[in-house]
Amino acid sequence: MTTKYDLTPELRIRLKQPLGTLIRGSFVETMRRFKVMADKEKPSSIISVGDTVSKNLAKNHFFPQVSIIDNKCMRKSISPTVLRAERTVCVRNPQGTIAEEAIPAIQEALRDKQHVKIIVDGEEDLLTLMAILYAPENSFVLYGQPHEGIVVVKVTLDKKAEIAGILRAMEKGSKN
Repeated sequence: MTTKYDLTPELRIRLKQPLGTLIRGSFVETMRRFKVMADKEKPSSIISVGDTVSKNLAKNHFFPQVSIIDNKCMRKSISPTVLRAERTVCVRNPQGTIAEEAIPAIQEALRDKQHVKIIVDGEEDLLTLMAILYAPENSFVLYGQPHEGIVVVKVTLDKKAEIAGILRAMEKGSKN
C-alpha cells in the first residue's frame, strides 16, 4: 500500500488543537449544542469522522452524508458501529498516515447522493483533513476531541486553504 502523506512530529503536536469550534461537555450536552448550531447555520452536508461522534449523531437523528469510522474508540476495538448508510466502502489507512486509496474513496463518497459509511482498516483520524478539503463549502465536518467534546469544522475556502497547507507540510509517503 502506498501512503500519500505521513504525519510529522511537528504536525502531530499542531493537530492536537481543534481545527474548528470545540463544543465541550457530555454527549448529551454536545449534541444539544450542535443541534442549535446546525439549526442556525443549516450546513449543506454533515460529515462525521470517528465512531463515537458518528454514533452520537445517529442517536440524535443526524444522519451524516458520510461517516468515516474504524470500529475503535480511543484506539481500542469496539463492536462495529451500526449507522444508516446506503453504501459501505472499506479502505486501509495505517495509523499516522493518509493512504492513497482513502482519498478517492472520500471524494467519491462526498459526491454520492446516498449516505455512505467508510470503514477504515487502520486509523481514521487524519482522514478528517481529506473530508474538510473535499467537502462542499458550508458543510460541517465533525470529529471527537478526546476527553473534551466534539469539534465542528465549518468548511470554507479559508479552511480548505489551511488544510492544504497542513498537507503540504506532511512528509510524502513511501511504499509499505
